[in-house]
Amino acid sequence: MGHIDPTKEVFAQFRDNDRPGPIHMLNLVRLRKEAAYPDGRKVSGAEAYAAYGRDSGPVFERLGGRIIWQGRFELMLIGPQEERWDHCFIAEYPSVQAFVEMIRDPVYREA
Repeated sequence: MGHIDPTKEVFAQFRDNDRPGPIHMLNLVRLRKEAAYPDGRKVSGAEAYAAYGRDSGPVFERLGGRIIWQGRFELMLIGPQEERWDHCFIAEYPSVQAFVEMIRDPVYREA
């Protein structure tokens, strides 16, 4: 089971956090062999993720987002040994509000 979207309650807590300064989000991405699109399109998970990046990246950058670290998964030292990640990175947003604006942006939502 993946964890892509927060619950409404957790997102409300996040959105209402008005602390100043940037926020950092750790992203651990596992790609499916085949993407699962509601319309039934057939592409690999890697192709789908690349398309998502091409389409959502400009919105992310326009709102002040940037990747501050990325690396390659090598070993699960502490945690479930069966976990594997295809992409590992930390995204920085200038504020909670910038992240909220991004996920509400129609171009981002389409991606």
